[in-house]
Amino acid sequence: MSKSRTSESTPESASARGIVSEAMPDARQRRRLRLWRGVKDHLSKTSVAFFGLAVIGALALMFVYLFSETAPIFSDPEITPVSTYPAPGGEQAGETVHAAMERYREIGVRFTDQAHFFFFRPDSGEVIKHGRLQRPAGVEVRSFDTAEARHRLVGYGLDDGTAIFARHDYDISYPDDERLVEPYITYPEGEGEPLDIFASNAYPIDAIGVQRGNRGSAVVAANNENQALRLVLFEEDVDFLTGEATVEREVYDIPWPEEGVEITRILLDTTMRNLYIGGADGRLHYYDVANLSDPRLVGSERAIGGDDAQVTELEFLLGAVSIIVGGSDGSVSQWMVTRDEDRQRSLTEIRDFVGHNAPVTAIAAEHGRKGFASAAADGTLQLHYATSARTLTQLALAGGEQVSALSMAPRHDGMLAVAEGGGFNYLHVNNPHPEVSFKALWQKVWYEGRDAPTYVWQSSSASEEFEPKFSLVPLTVGTLKAAFYAMLFAAPIAILGAIYSAYFMSPRMRQVTKPAIEIMEALPTVILGFLAGLWAAPFFERNLPAIFTILVALPIAMVFASWLWTRVMPEGIRKLVAPGWEAALLIPVVLFVGWIGITASPYMELAFFGGDMRQWLTDQGIDYDQRNALVVGIAMGFAVIPTIFSISEDAVFNVPRHLSQGALALGATPWQAVATVVLLTASPGIFSAVMIGFGRAVGETMIVVMATGNSPVTNFNIFEGMRTLSANIAVEMKETAQGGTHYRILFLAALVLFVLTFVVNTAAEIVRHRLRRKYSAL
Repeated sequence: MSKSRTSESTPESASARGIVSEAMPDARQRRRLRLWRGVKDHLSKTSVAFFGLAVIGALALMFVYLFSETAPIFSDPEITPVSTYPAPGGEQAGETVHAAMERYREIGVRFTDQAHFFFFRPDSGEVIKHGRLQRPAGVEVRSFDTAEARHRLVGYGLDDGTAIFARHDYDISYPDDERLVEPYITYPEGEGEPLDIFASNAYPIDAIGVQRGNRGSAVVAANNENQALRLVLFEEDVDFLTGEATVEREVYDIPWPEEGVEITRILLDTTMRNLYIGGADGRLHYYDVANLSDPRLVGSERAIGGDDAQVTELEFLLGAVSIIVGGSDGSVSQWMVTRDEDRQRSLTEIRDFVGHNAPVTAIAAEHGRKGFASAAADGTLQLHYATSARTLTQLALAGGEQVSALSMAPRHDGMLAVAEGGGFNYLHVNNPHPEVSFKALWQKVWYEGRDAPTYVWQSSSASEEFEPKFSLVPLTVGTLKAAFYAMLFAAPIAILGAIYSAYFMSPRMRQVTKPAIEIMEALPTVILGFLAGLWAAPFFERNLPAIFTILVALPIAMVFASWLWTRVMPEGIRKLVAPGWEAALLIPVVLFVGWIGITASPYMELAFFGGDMRQWLTDQGIDYDQRNALVVGIAMGFAVIPTIFSISEDAVFNVPRHLSQGALALGATPWQAVATVVLLTASPGIFSAVMIGFGRAVGETMIVVMATGNSPVTNFNIFEGMRTLSANIAVEMKETAQGGTHYRILFLAALVLFVLTFVVNTAAEIVRHRLRRKYSAL
């Protein structure tokens, strides 16, 4: 029996073992699958996290790079004393009235009140060459002045009524590949002989103003005892046959400002049109001398206040358009001729700078920028920059002696300051980016030649006296303006098209239209810009009434056509068109409205706009540029539509069907279901689409470059152009010198664009998450 039970049990045991053996491979396989799935999940999570962090890191590195290129423009300038030494040539040659350097700072020049000159090494004071101008024996120097620093012209007024002109020049050569600078003195008028100013009347020249202008060299002389003010023009004429030089002299008498006024400083601009006189009463007197035969005093303005007010220094900035006034109260201010609403010219103070605690004794303008230095009786030096309205830095000279003469190196990297006791101070100046300040970048600035403060971007000019204007406001406004009009055109079309395509259009038609719209995104924007600039802009100008007629009439015509189809068209005809294909019937409507608008455009211009709508707009005070925001808005809108449409269409299409079907089951119409259920659920995706499209419009470059006049204006006029931050970078980066102020401000513009898009996208993401949380329960 036992054997029988054993034999009977053997097949059952074998069967059980077979089941177990078959089940074990399945369990191991499942374990392997779970393990492999876990590995893939881990790799996926790690990859997503890694590349997500890499994107954030790349953005951070971009920010760091842009900031590193921008940060130097906000660094503080420095004045560093290099050496101090006695007056080159000694004090026996007289007191120093002027000192200057050539562009390489290898040679300086010193002029004294006894008409001596000395060329010397600026770092050590070693004299290289010296001499004396042709001052007659027994005649004393009564006054001295210099022309604009670039001309290197000096003039002495003598007590016998004559004047001496001289110019310090430099020959630069490279023998054996080493720079050699040879200094010398030239006489621009005559051979250095004293020239008659008041000699016939024997009036001493108590104040003199010297300038080199487009009418030749000029000297303005004043005599306080007899109140005689005279403008004398000298022009050297060289006979081309004999080479003989003759000096022509033209004399014009100018009325004295006021009885009893003591003249302290005289300035004449390089155009020989404006004459400025500073008085011991603290006032500035402005003459219009454009007509030399009839000079007239335009007005007098008080520049210095107080009982002992006196204009102690008066100096032109580069270009001789505006003047810097230093006073006995230590004040430093900038003045300029402006026009009022009645086009009357007057002398106007446009800005003040941080003053000194002692009377201003010297002012030196930079040779290539709108910067200048001022010095005071307490031995303090200050660096200023006019456009940015900044006092950059200050230095107190050792000993605190009064500074009697001051000059800037032509490359504004050095300075000579002469103390009252005769000692020379040679200083190194590190001031690479004085043009930049918050006010210059983001606030209205009163620029030279303008009648009021304004926002201007104008980074370069053909003129050497040009004042760079680096306001970022027109560029930022232009960026927002282009994006606004693009979104105004693109967003309604893209969103409404996405809703119709996802919810109402037949699947067969959707398979055709959606890829067709999305493939528009592959069209290069340079092609759109080319078509907009060369075809659309002239076409819009010729057919302005048609453009506005189409933009207004087309939606109305489409709604009217839809009403006719649903309310008037017989049901039998409507059944011939399959549901979801009704949009195809609007194609003829669009073409018909476009044809009617273009055909009727000339007749509308004749009927409503006198035959020329552009001229009519001009007569209404509305500027019209051929390449304007209207052209850019439509062209950029075509570039943005595919992005907004594609994302919005996916968001609407992916709304669960049971939500809309439930609304329909409760009695809602299809449009009610869309408005109350579908759009709310899809709103996060639609909002993301709009913001991504806005970001694309903000950063668009080629369309703006080619379809606008690239004019940096600060308005939202649809008929005027603009210049955006990105387009400005593309246009001007190739013109800049690496490391220069213009170069770094373009990087600052890129940083502003980066921060602008980052803030907008961050705000959009926050709103999107809130919308998702709010409507996720639907």
